[in-house]
Amino acid sequence: MAGELRQRDLLAPLWRVVVAFRLVAWVLAVAGWFRERDDYPGTAAPVAVLVAMAVWTAVVTVAYSRAAGRRTRVTLLDLGVTVLVLAATVATQPAGAFGEGAPIVTSIWVAGPALAMALARGRDGGVAGAVVVWAAVTFLRGYVGDREVFNLTLLVLTAGLLGYAATITRRAELALREAAAAQAAAQERERLGRAVHDGVLQVLAAVRRRGVDPELTRLAAEQEVALRGLLTTGPEVAVGTADLGTALRLLATPDVDVAGPAEPVELPAHTAAELTAAVREALANTAEHAAGAHAWVSLEPADDEVVVVVRDDGPGIPDGRLPAAAGEGHHGVRSSICGRLADLGGSAVLHTAPGQGTEWELTIPRGTPR
Repeated sequence: MAGELRQRDLLAPLWRVVVAFRLVAWVLAVAGWFRERDDYPGTAAPVAVLVAMAVWTAVVTVAYSRAAGRRTRVTLLDLGVTVLVLAATVATQPAGAFGEGAPIVTSIWVAGPALAMALARGRDGGVAGAVVVWAAVTFLRGYVGDREVFNLTLLVLTAGLLGYAATITRRAELALREAAAAQAAAQERERLGRAVHDGVLQVLAAVRRRGVDPELTRLAAEQEVALRGLLTTGPEVAVGTADLGTALRLLATPDVDVAGPAEPVELPAHTAAELTAAVREALANTAEHAAGAHAWVSLEPADDEVVVVVRDDGPGIPDGRLPAAAGEGHHGVRSSICGRLADLGGSAVLHTAPGQGTEWELTIPRGTPR
């Protein structure tokens, strides 16, 4: 299912409608010129414009059908060429004739770029394209009457509604893809869970129970806890978000206690991942510099911010040690902890003293954008 959604473009039917509109509009332009050919002083100029319209219609038909990743640029080019074709229609009528109501050979064909921009850029793109097309036609006419106001209203409404529909469709497509990916991940997690439970977990449990070697027993216990936490972790609580509490609980080991609320603490997935990485770095520092120390991770969510406290009962960090470490080229604290929190719009505050352990207070505002 996920593979099918990745291959399928839900906007493709709307693009086919835009292409069909351009073709039909060209046919109507040809029919309109033939019906009103007596209103044109000559034949060569309008026929040349109609040929140019036909060529460009063929070009955009191919471009909109194939250039899925470059349609925005194609729509801008389409708008520019359409305005040039519209400008070329001055050769089809005597000077001042358009101001007296003479027909414009392009007819409704010029509305095509506005519809295309609506699909490519949403409502705002459609409205912008509609205004540009209307302005070009009005400039050609030389006046603004009731008919021109009506045409502007109709074109803006049509392009705006089409752009809104395209935006909704694009969001629905993204939601479907993410839902399919989540379902595939859950199925893969279940499959791996069965394999791990029947093999690795049983071996780790046996090693821990026998206790042949204290260090081996401790490592086996840590890995057993981590694997069991991984297997019992559910999928993300919502599309585009992640449960920070679940991510932090995966860090629990016999030497690390994790506490937090029972209900999910939803954050943007990127924010949750970065905050978890900062906590992991703080715990790694404890394991490296305070061997045998116990650590505690506390998750404290509020309405406007989320606070994670990481503390240990180790010997603490001597005064001046962190600047000295940075001077020696060790930037783990500055980049992996402080840098991550700064990028998230939050802060990382360190409380430590010799003999009093280490405590990190990591704070981020809720709603931090990705």
